[in-house]
Amino acid sequence: MSEKPLVSLTIEGVEVSVPQGTLLIEAAKQAGVVIPHYCYHPGLPVAGVCRMCLVEIEGMPKLQIACATQVAQGQVVKVMSEQALAARRSVLEFLLINHPLDCPICDQAGECELQDYVFQEGRPRTRYTPAYPKRFSPVEDFGGDVLYVPNRCILCTRCVRFMDHVAQDSILNVSERGDRAYIGIHPGRKLDHPWAGNVVDLCPVGSLLSKDFLHKARAWELDKTASICTGCSQGCNVNLDTRHNAVVRIRPRPNLEVNQYFICDYGRFNYRWMNRGDRIEAPLVKDREGLAATDWDTALERAAQILKGADGKAVALVSPKVSTEALFLARRLLGRFEWSGYFRLERVDGEIPLPGVPNLALRSERAPNGTGARLLGYGEDTEGAVPALRQAAVVLVLDDPLDWLSADSLSEVENLIYLGTVLPPAARGARVVLPIANVAEEDGTFVNRDGRVQRYFQAKPAPGMARPAWWVLGQLMEETGAGEAVLSAAQAFELLAAAEPAFSGLSYERLGLKGALINAPERVEVSR
Repeated sequence: MSEKPLVSLTIEGVEVSVPQGTLLIEAAKQAGVVIPHYCYHPGLPVAGVCRMCLVEIEGMPKLQIACATQVAQGQVVKVMSEQALAARRSVLEFLLINHPLDCPICDQAGECELQDYVFQEGRPRTRYTPAYPKRFSPVEDFGGDVLYVPNRCILCTRCVRFMDHVAQDSILNVSERGDRAYIGIHPGRKLDHPWAGNVVDLCPVGSLLSKDFLHKARAWELDKTASICTGCSQGCNVNLDTRHNAVVRIRPRPNLEVNQYFICDYGRFNYRWMNRGDRIEAPLVKDREGLAATDWDTALERAAQILKGADGKAVALVSPKVSTEALFLARRLLGRFEWSGYFRLERVDGEIPLPGVPNLALRSERAPNGTGARLLGYGEDTEGAVPALRQAAVVLVLDDPLDWLSADSLSEVENLIYLGTVLPPAARGARVVLPIANVAEEDGTFVNRDGRVQRYFQAKPAPGMARPAWWVLGQLMEETGAGEAVLSAAQAFELLAAAEPAFSGLSYERLGLKGALINAPERVEVSR
């Protein structure tokens, strides 16, 4: 299929070349110009109803909406001309006629496009007098996680178009007409669709709100960090929003190759475990009275003695929710043993696709790094792990909850080393327990079901003395002579890329924020 020819035009004095058929609002971004808009969204069909993106095009008698106008050769577009500014200022004035002054109590304050554009281009004061009261309608519970505040609604219809064309479940509509219009919900229906939470992200004002996030924090109090959803093997790109060292919200991060602009509600609310209060906060070593807290030097020395003093077979039980770097270093640490590794993958029946987006679904594999574990030689045969445990000289557990094992499966294991975030009952017989960080507390990578390696970033500090798994394993490698200590997640990934052909040529710099595919012809099938 041939590529579309390029069209050259000038936007605000900057000449740009974009493919034929590109909308002016997208072409302007190439010139570094963001045209104000409300109804337009790149992941939704064009509606052209808000009239906020009016621009002046030389040779045309009237202003044009940039969201529905395609580029043409030689076009000269003026976004900030006095005529365009005056038109957008008038649109804003109409939008504000009935809009309440809810900014001090509105969850959207600080992230509100209405606030932003009024500040940039709006009138310095209103011409609307208190003699004409604003329209008022009560808050409505749409069901699921969504509240609707009709007073703030500007009828951009993003939510309606998402449900109609992307979710393909027409629950919402525009009811009534004119100044009486509002977003309605069909009788007998609730907005409990498994992808419905996206309407909150799409709303440009504070009209659609998340009950889960309601009044938790103001936008300017949040630290936002790029991460990867851990809900399933899709590997959706997300932002973790943190406040006071706790994750309070997950929102989608655009990546056209993975999840476009959306995430499912299962992944959206899969964050509370990141804030667990029963974490292991200090290294533990076994003495006569049981496990006792100690410092890192003592714990690492004890673990190294166990590893150096054992011979024969070693078993690694790992979680498919730990980083690719940790999986690789755990295997290297046990390299001198007759090694075998296992992981348990939670699966559910069926998948929940988002119909309007190809290859996007809540997958039946409920783990972010099952593909990475398979690529590095870990097996999913948990039944085969039980007899292997009985013959093992050393068992290394990497954040596996061990809930799939019977109570006595590890009772005969003499040398058990547990690296984890919380201590399960089955691991209380470990000789050494080393606390590690979870996905929100470290840098690392996951490999999704399509073989795309993607980075995630540290969003908050780990509790107590917990450290990233790559750091702990690197220290153990140095103590046991299995390799040098690892000083960063990037260095751990460099070792991985040098040793594994599937990752050859990849680096954190090349992965960036969008990720890159592994070097394997069968990569699409590797985790299915």
